[in-house]
Amino acid sequence: MPKKAPQPASFETALSELEHIVNRLESGDLPLEDALNEFERGIQLARQGQQQLQQAEQRVQILLNGDAQAQLSPFEPDEA
Repeated sequence: MPKKAPQPASFETALSELEHIVNRLESGDLPLEDALNEFERGIQLARQGQQQLQQAEQRVQILLNGDAQAQLSPFEPDEA
C-alpha cells in the first residue's frame, strides 16, 4: 500500500489537487499502479474536503443560531 501523502493546508488546495488528479486519470496515460495510487489519493482528498465542508456547515449553523459557545460535533448525515 502506498504511503499517505500529507494533507493539503486548505480546502482550496485540496480541491486543486483533486482536479489535477481527475485530469490525469481521465487522460488514460497512467500505468495501472500509478492510476490506482492517484485514485487512492483522490479519495483521501474528497473525504477531507467533505469533512471540511461539514465542519463549515456546522459553524454556519452555530452562527445562525446565535450560540457562539456551542461545541462542534462530528457530523452524522441522515440515512436515506
